[in-house]
Amino acid sequence: MDIRDVISGKRPGAWPALLRCGLTCLVPLYATAVAARNWAYDRGWRRVERVEWPVISVGNLTTGGTGKTPMVAWLAKHIQQLGQRPVLLSRGYKSLNGAENDEKLLLDQLCSSVPHLQNRDRVSAARTAIDQRLGDVFILDDGYQHRRLHRDLDIVLIDAVEPWGHGHLLPRGLLREPVKSLRRAGFVIITRSELVGADELTRLREVVGSLTNAPFAISRFVPFGLVAVDGDRACLETLQSLPVAAFCGIGNPSAFEQTLTKACGSKLMGFRRYPDHHHYSSNDVESLSRWSAEIGAGCLVTTRKDLVKLNLS
Repeated sequence: MDIRDVISGKRPGAWPALLRCGLTCLVPLYATAVAARNWAYDRGWRRVERVEWPVISVGNLTTGGTGKTPMVAWLAKHIQQLGQRPVLLSRGYKSLNGAENDEKLLLDQLCSSVPHLQNRDRVSAARTAIDQRLGDVFILDDGYQHRRLHRDLDIVLIDAVEPWGHGHLLPRGLLREPVKSLRRAGFVIITRSELVGADELTRLREVVGSLTNAPFAISRFVPFGLVAVDGDRACLETLQSLPVAAFCGIGNPSAFEQTLTKACGSKLMGFRRYPDHHHYSSNDVESLSRWSAEIGAGCLVTTRKDLVKLNLS
């Protein structure tokens, strides 16, 4: 049972309804903890650590799936073009046995010349980078809720496909904190605008404008090619000439599915969803290969974030 289908209401029946009711009962506990933590930081009861270099945070209000990784890569390259030396800081969420997680593996490919430190204690990581003189500006990946490290700019990404986490805080929905927390943002970027209609995008812009005075921009994620496991590349037209099977283990799998069908014009024969940050085993790879053959797919497609983990299988 996909929990996203349950909390969104797409999954009918008595058991999903009962599960939604149970999750709703847990929301006040989570909401109280989030409110107390933010209240303590807002009033200075919890200490905010400052470091010598500027800090730019890229984050969101919901759990995963807004496009932070490609945005961080673009920002790092842009900062390099300005003559600065960025350093990436991240928590290393869902890394396996202390190894690098999927986000670091992908960012190492997208911006290989940028140092990337993973540490749950990002203040300590920042001071290590300063001591080693690795750069001169920090990019804090997934940092909106990490308030201990002072930042000079908070960039918040909002996914146009599912902007408000199905309207509920965790665990009933996908919101990490209430939408009013958007008022802390210094800049807002609405992502995946290409997957929604003009009227829907206009309404979303109006809602964002009512929640924050921060400037905001509209972005699109445009696929431009295919990368194989062995590193070979192919054009997107390949996806229009062959029946496609697809899978992913990312925060917003429906957005990837829409990218394949809407942006790439793929004939999708089947789609498998895995949990976010899923670590693929050799059994997973064999199962996917059999499944794609059984449904008559001419190619098996995934995201680049999943691909870097398949290389390790």
